[in-house]
Amino acid sequence: MNGVEKMANLSWQEIRTRAIRFQNEWKDETREHAEAKSFWDDFFDVFGISRRRVAAFEKHVKTLNGQGFIDLLWKGVLLIEHKSKGKDLERAYKQATDYFPGLKESELPKYILVSDFENFVLYDLEQGGDRRFKLNQFAQNIELFGFIAGYQKQEIKEQDPVNIKAAEKMGELHDKLKSVGYAGHDLEVFLVRLLFCLFADDTGIFEKNLFRDYIEHETSEDGHDLGLYLAGLYETLNTPVENRAKNIDEILNKFPYVNGSLFAERLGIATFDSEMRELLLESAALDWGLISPAVFGSLFQSVMDAGQRRTLGAHYTSEENILKVIKPLFLDELWEEFEKIKNIKTRREERLHEFHDKLALLKFLDPACGCGNFLIISYREIRILELEVIRELLRGQMTLNIDLWVKVDVDQFYGIEIDEFASQIAQVALWLIDHQMNMKVSNEFGEYFVRLPLRKRPHIVHGNALHLDWSDVIAKNQLNYILGNPPFIGSSLMTSEQKEDLKQVTKVIPKAGSLDFVTGWYVKAADYIRGTKIKVGLVSTNSVVQGEQAIILWRYLMLQKDVEIHFAHQTFRWNNEAKGKAAVYCVIIGFSSMRGLPKTLFSYPSIIGEPTSKSVEMINQYLLEAPVVFIEKRREPISNAPSMTKGSQPTDGGNYLFKEEEMKEFIVKEPLSEKYFRPWVGSHELINGYQRYCLYLADCPPEELRKMPHVLERVENVKRMRSLSKKAATRKWADFPTRLTEDRTTDEDILIIPRHTSENRKIIPIGYFKSPTICGDSAIQVANADLFLFGILNSSMHMAWMRTVCGRLESRYRYSNTLVYNNFVFPEPTEKQKDEIVKKAKRILDVRSKYPDSTLADLYDPLSTPPDLLKAHYELDKAVEKAYGKTFKTDEERVAHLFDLYVQKARK
Repeated sequence: MNGVEKMANLSWQEIRTRAIRFQNEWKDETREHAEAKSFWDDFFDVFGISRRRVAAFEKHVKTLNGQGFIDLLWKGVLLIEHKSKGKDLERAYKQATDYFPGLKESELPKYILVSDFENFVLYDLEQGGDRRFKLNQFAQNIELFGFIAGYQKQEIKEQDPVNIKAAEKMGELHDKLKSVGYAGHDLEVFLVRLLFCLFADDTGIFEKNLFRDYIEHETSEDGHDLGLYLAGLYETLNTPVENRAKNIDEILNKFPYVNGSLFAERLGIATFDSEMRELLLESAALDWGLISPAVFGSLFQSVMDAGQRRTLGAHYTSEENILKVIKPLFLDELWEEFEKIKNIKTRREERLHEFHDKLALLKFLDPACGCGNFLIISYREIRILELEVIRELLRGQMTLNIDLWVKVDVDQFYGIEIDEFASQIAQVALWLIDHQMNMKVSNEFGEYFVRLPLRKRPHIVHGNALHLDWSDVIAKNQLNYILGNPPFIGSSLMTSEQKEDLKQVTKVIPKAGSLDFVTGWYVKAADYIRGTKIKVGLVSTNSVVQGEQAIILWRYLMLQKDVEIHFAHQTFRWNNEAKGKAAVYCVIIGFSSMRGLPKTLFSYPSIIGEPTSKSVEMINQYLLEAPVVFIEKRREPISNAPSMTKGSQPTDGGNYLFKEEEMKEFIVKEPLSEKYFRPWVGSHELINGYQRYCLYLADCPPEELRKMPHVLERVENVKRMRSLSKKAATRKWADFPTRLTEDRTTDEDILIIPRHTSENRKIIPIGYFKSPTICGDSAIQVANADLFLFGILNSSMHMAWMRTVCGRLESRYRYSNTLVYNNFVFPEPTEKQKDEIVKKAKRILDVRSKYPDSTLADLYDPLSTPPDLLKAHYELDKAVEKAYGKTFKTDEERVAHLFDLYVQKARK
């Protein structure tokens, strides 16, 4: 066994310990025993400092300019250039970099070491910088050479370029294999196996660079035999060492037995060419020890879809968001329990062992696991906690059998995933994070710890979670936690297959047709956990706690399935959505069928900022600290307030609606028509200051109508359009062509509110219009509304209520008279308070009039609202809150108070 092999068989802790132990025994004459001599011979053997050369490094690489030979090249890792004592090491470094043009990309080193055998300089080409030391300081700088054993100290970042570059390389290889006809299931499994091998090559599962050397030295440069060699390797990795052929190739036999069924299935032989072989070598040259399993799985999957590849790096679930789920779901509670046990005096060791056993028995299920991100981070965090437990149990003790102490394993984690490729990645990624955690244990206790062969495997099921009985994946009496982020698909965007899947799950729920796809997981989870102690934490779009969905879904969950929310993150922006796509606004909901659990509510002062947390007594279906109240549509206002109605609908085929110029041109041709035109204001006209007019003929006598041939032509067009409609109700209106199909015109002044408005606006634009304005069907109206009503509807109290209970169209607010307005509890002010509200409301109209060229869209854009208009609204808010008898700091407080008032009103 040469020096490289010996070093690879030592843990980094062992290398470091021996280096410190033998630090004074550098020269042959001072070495006191054979162990020290052997260690430093082997260590220097790796770096070519001794006269001997490692067998793998015997081939020197000649440069293109013929200036000489590289002293030592460890391809893709290290280049060493030695000079005579006292020579210029800066020149040595330049000479080393001059060799680069003669190297392939896959051979370019990550480090350069130059020396004169007395002074040393190690250059880190990836991270930048250099470290200088003398020969007698080598032991103190031993940490610099952790890459010998595959150890890396860099922190893995979410969008680490190593992850992205590796995924891109694998994507290229995927495309080339597919282009030559190697596709489908075989290709997916083949690439997942390559992922494991590449990772194993740099992290101590295999001997360092064993896989890469196998490809580079055993296969032909034209790549024609690479597929056969990989098939042979996969077969070897699936065969215990004692069962392998006695005459097996020596390098193949160095590979360990992996097991875990990862290499069990026989695949078709992949065909390669020279370009594809070089691409694989370039992939192997990357430092896979820096790859994050939590990030790379999703990246790896995304590169297989050419349409997604342009948004590479934006498709994974961030660790930050995963922690928002798992910390309140289980992690905080477990750490709190551990800290309490750690500080007790009686039965401390016994309680620590009991807690350790508890960690080893916990079971986790992600029923929409994708590439396993939630499971990976959960596993990592449980292993970190376990490591702390082991530290406490072994405090002051030495152990030679660390494998007896590590109990948490990947078989505690379960997943369901409809995409086969993603499910395979999830399984392998869990093994990879397991190995990373094993290396952390090795470094902590100075004993190399690796789980090979793989005796346990994650339970990742390829299937449709809405079809499967989750009890067939794991019995409910064995499970502790359900977690994840099921698909974000709105009710209007589902495929026919998804609609049918959801229908089968929600068919027991009245009015379930408007539910989003994600609600299927809520319903399945609620069915599964009933009567158990299982806790659930799910991420979903905030639509599940808004409008009708908050009533339809949660009435079933809370009243029929006994679900209680015990933690929740109110609406925040999902900060890792794909580039070029609309932002996703999410909530996180933790629930169970247990009663009386502590409850925590996370609020976001800014939806893109950090949350604040608060312990609360209750959390309702709107994720507020307020009573659980299922607000229904109401025909009349719950308060003493004027009626609000929808606008008028013409169903005219465009014949009765005119732009201003079109109206003027028409009147020139048909002068008698002028008195029948009325201003028409819908949402678009209201918000954008765009004026249209309606030819309103309901009051036009027949004899006068017959005098207007151009008007009659329009009436005939409307009659024809309605008679040809597919809707029976519209066809009936063909007999009344001069009437609007829904006529709610009034001769009074009206207040108009748009039915849909942008979620970016804090205040819905509301306008007053003089008679005889007609409110269009895209808006809602209140006839003869006074300034007091205008003030209340423009207040933060009403706006906060609207944002909570209204429905959504895509992400826009959908204002409803029956759900929002009719259920809103108005204050009961004194005359003085009412006068103050009227005064502040008028002030808003006065300020608006100062900007005649600005539309309501301009005035209420969050970035362009004039300061004096904002101030006017702040003053109005103060006046309205006085009428409610309280001062509120947040919208959550406002809505909670309104819910209390609603309950009181509803009981009367």
